[in-house]
This record gives sequence, structure tokens and C-alpha cells, in this order.
Amino acid sequence: MTDAASDLVAAARAGLADLGDPAAAADMQRYMKSEMPFHGVPAPARETLLRALVEAHPLGDDEVGPAADALWDGATRREERYLATGLVGHRRYAHLVDPSWVPRLRHWIVTGAWWDHVDEIASRRVGPLLRAHPDTLRPVVVAWSTDPDPWLRRTSIICQLQSKGDTDLDLLTDAIDASIDDRDFFLRKGIGWALRQYARTDPGWVRAFVDSRPQLSPLSRKEALKHL
Repeated sequence: MTDAASDLVAAARAGLADLGDPAAAADMQRYMKSEMPFHGVPAPARETLLRALVEAHPLGDDEVGPAADALWDGATRREERYLATGLVGHRRYAHLVDPSWVPRLRHWIVTGAWWDHVDEIASRRVGPLLRAHPDTLRPVVVAWSTDPDPWLRRTSIICQLQSKGDTDLDLLTDAIDASIDDRDFFLRKGIGWALRQYARTDPGWVRAFVDSRPQLSPLSRKEALKHL
């Protein structure tokens, strides 16, 4: 890792430590059911810190990934991982995320293994990649839809939340059907969420889909039809 990337990582950790609130940290860890502790830094303060870090420690294109990796893999507090995903999503660097980042995103999904990390990566990183590079990303998402890891499967289901009229309905259908019988709460919730979101674009398709899938869990069905 270059000096510039190391400086950003060190400043990020120092900044989080300075902003930390031990009482809030305990509450956040309890709410998130996290084994990894928190500093106790709320989202608005993290966003302000991230903007300051990006301005004070500009990175070259080839330094962003290693800096994010260091924040993620070296994290001792959960907010460090939030900054890792925030860094690569910053407007200055978001264009760097291309198909070569798939192994990194997969690693973050599998090691993050909880909704706060996974949902951010699925909808804001994997989804845009899928829309921009469908020929490359579609086979990846198809493979994830049947992976033993439930968080990769959840990613395959919810990665198109922002796709609206560009939603690949065959891919969405296959991803849902691959997990439709699974009793995992986050998979069932994800199925309902994906359908509810697409219902904003085509409510008739969602109604027909739900009607044709009697095996949908009550939770998935309720979420899918919530606004119909």
C-alpha cells in the first residue's frame, strides 16, 4: 500500500476514534447484533469525516482499492468497514468500480455477512455494475443465486433494487426461485423487498408473479404486496 493510502487509512481510524461515543457504541453494537464492536460514530458524522478524508488525502486510481481493503480487512470497529464502502462509493472514485472489482465485492459480502454491509454493496455497487456490464455480471449474479452462502444469494435477489425499467426480470425470477423455499429470514425479506420495489415500476407483473408462486413465504408475499 502506498504512503497516500496508508495516510488515509490512519487518518480514518484516528478520526473515528476521536468521534467515538462509548455509550452510543454499546447501543449500536446491540442493535446491529454485531460481534465486532463500534466506535459509536453516527452516519452523519461518518459522512462528514469521509468528505474530509477524501479532500485531505487524495488517492490515485490504483490506490483506492488497497485503501478500502486495508480499512475493511484491518477493521477492529464496524465503522471502519462503513468507511471502506463509503470510500469506493464517493463521487470522486465510484467510476473506478468495474468488473475487476467482483472478487473484492464478493469478499466483502461474505465476510460482512450482515444486512448493513450486504445491502449497501448489493444495491449500490453490484447493481450498477450489473446494469453497466450485463454480459460480464449476469453470470456472476446467476452463480451467486445458488451459492451456499445466503448473503450472496440475498445479493442476487436485491441487487436490482434501483434498476426500475432496466430490471432483468429473468434474472430476478431465477434469483428468487433459487431461494423461494429457504426459511432464512433475510432471504425471505429480500425476496419481498425486491418484489415490492419492482412493483413501483410494474405492479401487474408483481401481482402475477406472486399469484403464480403459492410457495412464497407469508413474509415475502406480505412485503411484495405491501403497496398494491
